[in-house]
Formats: sequence, structure tokens, C-alpha cells
Amino acid sequence: MKQDSTRNTAYTVDCEDYVHVVKFNPFDCGDTCSLIAYGGSNYVVVGTCRFQEEDAEVEGMQYQTLRTFHHGIRVDAIAWSPETRLDALPPQIRFCTAASDKKLRLFTSDLQDKNEFKTFDGHSGYINDLVFAPKEGQEVASVSDDHTCRVWDLEGNEKAHFVLRSPGVSVCWHPEEAFKLMVAERNGTIRFYDLITQQAILSLECEQTPLMSADWCLKNSLKIGAVAGSDWLIWDITRSSYPQDKRPVHVDRARLFRWSRVNENLFATTGYPGKTATQLLVHHLGHPQPILTGTAAVGSGLTWHRTLPLCAVGGDHKIFFWVTEM
Repeated sequence: MKQDSTRNTAYTVDCEDYVHVVKFNPFDCGDTCSLIAYGGSNYVVVGTCRFQEEDAEVEGMQYQTLRTFHHGIRVDAIAWSPETRLDALPPQIRFCTAASDKKLRLFTSDLQDKNEFKTFDGHSGYINDLVFAPKEGQEVASVSDDHTCRVWDLEGNEKAHFVLRSPGVSVCWHPEEAFKLMVAERNGTIRFYDLITQQAILSLECEQTPLMSADWCLKNSLKIGAVAGSDWLIWDITRSSYPQDKRPVHVDRARLFRWSRVNENLFATTGYPGKTATQLLVHHLGHPQPILTGTAAVGSGLTWHRTLPLCAVGGDHKIFFWVTEM
């Protein structure tokens, strides 16, 4: 919870294990604290964060672990459910994970006696990303190296199945576009699917590969961002199926792209872990150069706070937090 200026991180949280993935809850959970989940080699930890940027009574950052969930296998991706509430009686924590055994696991807990999990079987390849339906949270979508995107209900039944032309790397569900799903493929194509007709309705092209990560801007549903090769790319889907803006940013290769949840011109990218460190870059579309450069020892995962211009990356026994300007 200390300020760490050497790597220009604003805050760090110490963890018991290597952090493979970290995810702020993107939904309002009815509490002043922010929920954060991180995955290690065989467990998921759920905790709360409070930052001095949002509460004058907090010095730096306050972090508290709420519960550790045994997972039994390495955690590769985490998605929060909008049904997670800390202001309910009893509270409800719900999230879904993807693991290296090609299964999804849905966890539901009241932080007391009730701790349930269900396993969803069906993917035959590594699962790269997953997301809950943003309004009701009654469905989960996942994409895999098996060239499919699948939509599941909370009992693990498959509700939709889209065949892709290459491995699926990212899947996004926008609260303003509840009947559309965005799926990014490694071959450089991003497609939008209509969940009612179960047909592809729009596609975007990177014109370069491999596409590693894509995201749908919360603050402007017409904006899509991605990283492919060593570049970031931005589309306005009303203008063209090709990117309007792109820039080389990571020397080796870019790994992740995430839009800020508070500003449609703010986003972050990470590079692949190099010999010593992973580079985090925060970009603003109004600035030619990154507005923040950070490094984390072999970082993994990238997530933005729901209401602050603050992002986090996992690392070796640590989570690193960076605060940027709007």
C-alpha cells in the first residue's frame, strides 16, 4: 500500500503468488469501495480498494482482502457479473474465470456460508477472454483458440455458438448495445454479431497480425481499439472498416489494449514481458506521445478503475497501480 516512485507506480499491493490476471469490477456494486479480483496459480482473491483520489480521508490507498477462492488450477481470465452487490443482505459476489484446462468456472458467494461454483465444459482450446452480459448478467460469452465464440447461460448451457476463422482473442459486450457481441480474432478481423439473429453484422480489419487484444469503448460505443503487431489501432465504426488512427508503440510486440472507463480518449497498452520488465503505456488521443510510461516486472493483465483514471497490472507477487491525468 506504499507509494513506489522508482517505477513511477502510484501504489502496490503485495500478493502471495504470481498474479496472472487482475480485474476491477466494472459495475456499480453499491459500495463506496471498488472491488478487484486477481488470479494466481490456483486461487482467486477478491478484495476492495479505496484511493485518496476519491476519498480525502484515505492516505494513499486502502486495500482489504474479502475472500480467497480455491481454484485448483492457474487462472487466465476473470469476468465480473453485474449481479455482484455489496449493499445487498447478504452481499453477493459473482464472477467467472477461464483456466488452462479449457473450462469456465462460475463462482457465487455471500462472503459467509454460501460458496458455490459451476464448471462450463465445451471449448476444446485455450480460452482467451470472457465477459458477462452487462445488463442482467444472465449470460457469459467466451472466445477460444478453438476458433469459436460461445454464449452460455448461468447453468453452463450453450445458448449461441459462432464459428471463427482464427483463434478468438477478445470478446466485449457493451451496455448500450446489449444485443451485440464484439469478437476479435488473431487474424486481424473484429466482427460484431447480432445475438438475436446470431449473424455477423459488421466487420473491421486491422490489415496486420497478430491481433492480440481489442476493446469496445464504454464512453463512445462507436470507438473500437486494438493492438496488433507492435501498433495500437483505433476505429470509428461509422467511418470505415479500416483504422482511422494507428501508431507503433511497443518495440517487440503489443499484448493488451484497454479503454479507460471515464474518458473516451484515454487508453492503455502493454507490451510482452521482455527480459526484465513489461512496459505499460497510457495514451491520450489528443497527445502524440504516451502520457505515462510504467514498467512492471513481468507484468500480466491490465484493468481500469470504474470511476478514476487509474489502471492496474499484475506482476510477481504484486499488483501495480498507476494514476494518470484525464
